Amino acid sequence: MEIPLTEETITKQNNYSEDVQTVHKNGREFIIVGTAHISRQSADLVKEVITKEMPDTVCIELDEKRYKALSEKNRWENLDLKTIIKEKQLSTLLMNLVLASYQKKLGEKLGVTPGTELLEAAKTAKELQLPIELCDREVRITLRRSWNSMSLWQRLKFLTGGLAGLFEKQELTEEKLAELRSKDVLSEMMEELGKAMPVLKRVLIDERDTYLAEKMKRSDGKKVVAVVGAGHVKGIISHLNNDEEVDLSTIEEIPKSAPIGKIIGWGIPVIITASIAYIGYSKGLTEAGDNAIFWFLANGIPSAIGAAIALAHPFTILASFIAAPFTSLTPVIGAGYVAAFVQVFFQPPVVKEFESVMTDLNKLKKWWENKLLKVFLVFILASLGSVIGTYVGFFEIVSNVIN
Repeated sequence: MEIPLTEETITKQNNYSEDVQTVHKNGREFIIVGTAHISRQSADLVKEVITKEMPDTVCIELDEKRYKALSEKNRWENLDLKTIIKEKQLSTLLMNLVLASYQKKLGEKLGVTPGTELLEAAKTAKELQLPIELCDREVRITLRRSWNSMSLWQRLKFLTGGLAGLFEKQELTEEKLAELRSKDVLSEMMEELGKAMPVLKRVLIDERDTYLAEKMKRSDGKKVVAVVGAGHVKGIISHLNNDEEVDLSTIEEIPKSAPIGKIIGWGIPVIITASIAYIGYSKGLTEAGDNAIFWFLANGIPSAIGAAIALAHPFTILASFIAAPFTSLTPVIGAGYVAAFVQVFFQPPVVKEFESVMTDLNKLKKWWENKLLKVFLVFILASLGSVIGTYVGFFEIVSNVIN
């Protein structure tokens, strides 16, 4: 239940804008600066508040990885794409890039780099030799919790809606730009997403409100300045006024996928293997061999076609053809990951393609030209081909058992 805010627990800073709120709790003072992540005015406000207040600690809505991503200009050179593929994190990386691309596109319109005010907070604190606390949950945990919390239908809805919006051209009027300058655009986007998918709002907004507030409570000093997106301010204030301690480990865990996914993932291989064995027993080894060959071709051909449509390297197309029939018999790894790994091995992206990926992401043609985006395209299309082939082969072989 949300705790009502009173004049005793929260007061507006008279010498700042309404974007700055103060909470007094248990002898401590929390000064919360609500920012828009693509606003130059927010960056200036952050510097002003930290410089005037000289707090004991500066809390920032960043985790270690996002801070490095924002502050290190050569971050793309250090990205180990092969390891990301081995750890099956391509979909997480793509989700992260889509969100970053959305902010970058708006940032270009507004003339400011996304996350400027967060970097300004860190820079100002360092200049004044003030302790810094990175208070946000690790972005990979947030994205994986979001993905695993969705049903199969919700995932399809999210991906189709996201990809459609990626290539949608939107003209921003001066009035709209002025409106965006005064808002936390990312939080607003998440809230809109939350209306359609409440599970995403819970993970992306509500859980992070709790996480940020708890980290602020655990920070050192009597006076704390926190720099967060404007969309988090209300939730953070509510949690600061709650004396109950939160066990953060409960919202740092990666939830297990729905059981139906594992049932399908292991069920299909068991049924296919058992069906071919039964056909061999009841109709002879020749018939079993024919069905095994059909399974191989039904999986291999669509996956190879998917890789070919992506204009993948010839060895990637070959690898897709060979891998798909076998990866379809185990949920441990998919044909798309095998294809992506081979593609990276033979046609590794260069640094400039990593640096331009967020701009290229919104241009359909660039998915075939930018080698990093081509890796994603190979992954998606080879996986799609394998899925189609799996169900074609499954129904054909099972029908042969029935008949």
